[in-house]
Amino acid sequence: MFTKILIANRGEIACRIIRTCQRLGIKTVAIYSTVDQEGLHVKLADEAYLVGEAPAHDSYLNMAKILDVAKQSGAQAIHPGYGFLSENADFARLCQESGVRFVGPDPDVMEKMGDKIRSRKLARKAGLPVLPGTDEAVTNECAATKAWELGFPLMVKAAEGGGGIGIHIIESQEELLPLIDRTRKVAESAFGSSRLFFERYLKDASHIEVQLIGDQHGNLIHLHERDCSVQRRNQKLVEETRSTAKLTPKLRRRVCNLATKLGKFIGYTSTGTVEFLVSADGTVFFLEMNTRLQVEHGVTEMVTGLDLVELQLLVAAGEPLPITQDEVSVNGHAIEVRVYPEDPETFMPDSGKITDLHQPEGEHIRIDSALCNGYTVGLDYEPLMAKIMAWGEDRNQAIKTLQRALLEFRIAGVKCNVPLLRDVLATKEFIAATHHTGSMPIWIEEFQTRFLNKCANGKMSNNGNGHKNGQENGEREIAAAIGVSMALALKSAQPLATTAFSPWRVYGRREQLLSRSMGNRGWR
Repeated sequence: MFTKILIANRGEIACRIIRTCQRLGIKTVAIYSTVDQEGLHVKLADEAYLVGEAPAHDSYLNMAKILDVAKQSGAQAIHPGYGFLSENADFARLCQESGVRFVGPDPDVMEKMGDKIRSRKLARKAGLPVLPGTDEAVTNECAATKAWELGFPLMVKAAEGGGGIGIHIIESQEELLPLIDRTRKVAESAFGSSRLFFERYLKDASHIEVQLIGDQHGNLIHLHERDCSVQRRNQKLVEETRSTAKLTPKLRRRVCNLATKLGKFIGYTSTGTVEFLVSADGTVFFLEMNTRLQVEHGVTEMVTGLDLVELQLLVAAGEPLPITQDEVSVNGHAIEVRVYPEDPETFMPDSGKITDLHQPEGEHIRIDSALCNGYTVGLDYEPLMAKIMAWGEDRNQAIKTLQRALLEFRIAGVKCNVPLLRDVLATKEFIAATHHTGSMPIWIEEFQTRFLNKCANGKMSNNGNGHKNGQENGEREIAAAIGVSMALALKSAQPLATTAFSPWRVYGRREQLLSRSMGNRGWR
């Protein structure tokens, strides 16, 4: 096992990795940018090094500087966390060349699965069902023909994409070229590549993923499945394990077996997640594979009792997995919600210094965060503030425990989406586990209607999560009401169409409107 590792990340995931290292007696090296010098991960680590200015390409994506720090500090391995360099095959190769172990899979495997077009081909070759789509990058010249061949609705995706970025739903020929152009720009900006492909859009499906872990001795096991169907703009908000309330035992075994089959086919050697779409009738389709530690790994840890970061470090050090598939057991149910710094009603991003903070504590509650009093929530990086998780003997108990934890969560100085998360957990669809990837836009319509009614009735109250009563709250509600009203007016001003009503279409138009109003405040 390693005696010292460098963590090439920041925020809650860096803190989470440090805590496992502390338990294992492994020294930790943190890196930070100029805006993170007071970050909690810097304080928790045994050593910390400045790697650059705030822009990510100058700091957390600065491969040469990070490797220099690894050599200077004597770190034997680099753990990339998630995001930043976690799925960068070039960085993994540079680590190998520098004699530093990269905590992750083989760079060649990472590269294959990181290319969404290539991964579709590999999954099909391994025997997995794949959604109808294009097996080559789509050019503007052939886009119309390919779209008609696939049929609408379809999704246009960035070939090198990830994290839900660079994905748009296209419902008609009229939307095709404008959305392709928009997606190309996003893909080029976010991933440095404008390559796109089409995939048939599966409506009302559940997003089910399977956690894998493999070693360098040919052993690979799954740690069961997670349901990640609550998503806003392709970004996960709520994750849970297992999906017993939604999928039959036979279907759960099928997705786990398919994931394991793919992992063995590509020779996978680390933590990774194979993602699927499952239709209402139980049809399963491969979606993609994430070759890193997932944001939502904590719920798997809560039901299995395993530390995925520890397992990552063990296999990266060349040791065999300490458990077999038959020894993996699941106890109870766990649910996670992601806390973001945004207004829960307008979805406008927020920033500021935390002036007061109370995070829930208690049995069966877990908080992964880097929050503390005086911490500044900025706009420089991915905006995840905290992950709140709850365990229960069954799903209903886990929901109740998580609801209680969200009621206890208090933060001042920056707005957050906790009220929205509470509303989601209280919907009849979520409670009954009948929700799917298309549920969130419908719920938002319901929440916004309820909000407008509240404004019309003159009810303005403190939501207990950093929002104030009085003039500030009133102005915020008025702004939200104006935004929603404008969006609804925009919708009603569209020419009458013969296509059926689509909540995704309405939601997308409102999101575009709100995005325009963000200006430079949007997340970079």
